[in-house]
Amino acid sequence: MRGLSTAQADDVRQALRAAERRSGLRFGLFLGPPAGGRRHFAERLHAALGEETPDAVVVLVDVTGRALEIVTGERARRRLPDGACRLTAMSMATAFGAGDLVGGLLYGIATLGEQAATRG
Repeated sequence: MRGLSTAQADDVRQALRAAERRSGLRFGLFLGPPAGGRRHFAERLHAALGEETPDAVVVLVDVTGRALEIVTGERARRRLPDGACRLTAMSMATAFGAGDLVGGLLYGIATLGEQAATRG
């Protein structure tokens, strides 16, 4: 994962796996600048998950461009409504703004996994 140390990338991967185990959803993270418009790029990443798309959550973080997108599949959206994603994104952005990229990622992934698990 671009911009993270090996230990930080391992922590983020572990958080993604934990969110998946807890919620039963598929979580993906893209860290870096999007190719083209950020929402469109995040939606293309999400669509690339193929059969997993309905139960998938993709988080795109462009630190340089100060952008964050969360895309949810049809079934995932029932458990992670837009409002919940928006609140999580705001908390992540606050951590990012304070210079805590890894903390924001870990918090956001854990929160999304927890929210999906409690609504499942």
